[in-house]
Amino acid sequence: MSSSPVNQEPAVRVRDLRVARGGREVLHGLTFDIPRGEIAGLIGPSGCGKTTLIRALVGVQIVAGGTVTVLGAPAGSSALRRRVGYATQSPAVYADLTVAENLRYFASVLRAPRSDADRVIDEVGLGRNRGQTAATLSGGQLSRLNLAVALLGSPELIVLDEPTVGLDPVLRQELWELFRDLADGGATLVVSSHVMDEARRTDRLLMMREGAVLADGTPEELRSRTRTSDLEAAFLRLINEKAGSPA
Repeated sequence: MSSSPVNQEPAVRVRDLRVARGGREVLHGLTFDIPRGEIAGLIGPSGCGKTTLIRALVGVQIVAGGTVTVLGAPAGSSALRRRVGYATQSPAVYADLTVAENLRYFASVLRAPRSDADRVIDEVGLGRNRGQTAATLSGGQLSRLNLAVALLGSPELIVLDEPTVGLDPVLRQELWELFRDLADGGATLVVSSHVMDEARRTDRLLMMREGAVLADGTPEELRSRTRTSDLEAAFLRLINEKAGSPA
């Protein structure tokens, strides 16, 4: 597990974050920190607010109240443009461009070194597909290309919205190995997922349900707190505790 100096400012600091849509509050006063150099997992069922929270972290979500500080600056600040990498759940690349052309284009937009395109192609395992147009990539390859865009410029914070959705177990394993390598290299990752099996791969878990954080801690802390042997059971017990139901 990665560790952070005690006095070092966290990569992400959220205080009393509230977001409303259509007159209805969808995030209810979230408060948490994410230390630098860790993989933080946002875990919870679809519709619990993970994507809305991620949008707030990267500064593209209108908030009703609270503060979100990223790498010491307000989320969405221009100073963070090249320090934060963001991969949306739906790949945002140009279908008629090749893998290499897409990455060279986005590298130029980010003012990252041109050589970064080749670096991230190798990191995500698309070396054999560099000349292939995005429209002809498989779902897994497209997910890797989307991730590669987020890695351009060696960002300090990498925010990934459901990056392994729809991928087979082998590809998921390979991507999590890459995430660990990035964290070991000093980057902070925020990775959302609704797959409880992925929760064990994180350093820190934010378990979410219905716009609130049920629990925040390491996988081992959450298993110990709930006296369960696996994280899915821990999640269910936390839901029961919140509802006041017997475990």
